Amino acid sequence: MEVLSKLFGSADRIKIMRLFILNSENNFQLKEISNRSRVNTRSTKDELNLLKEAGMLRQRAIHVEGSRGRRKSVVTWFLNQSFSFLNPLKQLLFNVEPFKGEEIIKRFKNIGRVKAIIIAGIFIQNEDSRADLLIVGDELHKGAIEKSIKSLEAEIGKELAYGVFETEDFRYRVSVCDKFVRDILDYPHKKILNKLEEAF
Repeated sequence: MEVLSKLFGSADRIKIMRLFILNSENNFQLKEISNRSRVNTRSTKDELNLLKEAGMLRQRAIHVEGSRGRRKSVVTWFLNQSFSFLNPLKQLLFNVEPFKGEEIIKRFKNIGRVKAIIIAGIFIQNEDSRADLLIVGDELHKGAIEKSIKSLEAEIGKELAYGVFETEDFRYRVSVCDKFVRDILDYPHKKILNKLEEAF
């Protein structure tokens, strides 16, 4: 993120660009873009206008259901699929690891006694993965985990598919070949942290 921020001049812009590229068929309203990117509304509007001027984004008005069943028109933003630099942007934004292993471990250091962290999916550029992140540990704090996940999602630009298991539950799931766990372990992944005694 730091290198890309220097190249593009704004970390906020990178988050917004990733949001649209990873959700290329979607229309977003200003408030939703701001919330998902964790960028304040004023900065979001500025970045959207800049990306529109550059030709990457477009606007359209759509009708939505309002209060009392009345339909109203709202402005939405969407990705310009014919933007001439779209493919090079995809290569630049997503053919680098969004976060190094050490950075991800640091994000979850205060969530409890973490025993293992496994990354897949978006973190290793594998679109076929069922999940992006698996966390194993004890005395895990749900609120802290969700906060860290939301922060990652905002920077990456997509909702993460993840699983969180207490150590004994994880061991049991491995022993019975739980589908969710096997779908991660049997396909490309990286164990960036493993304090468990047994191999898996």
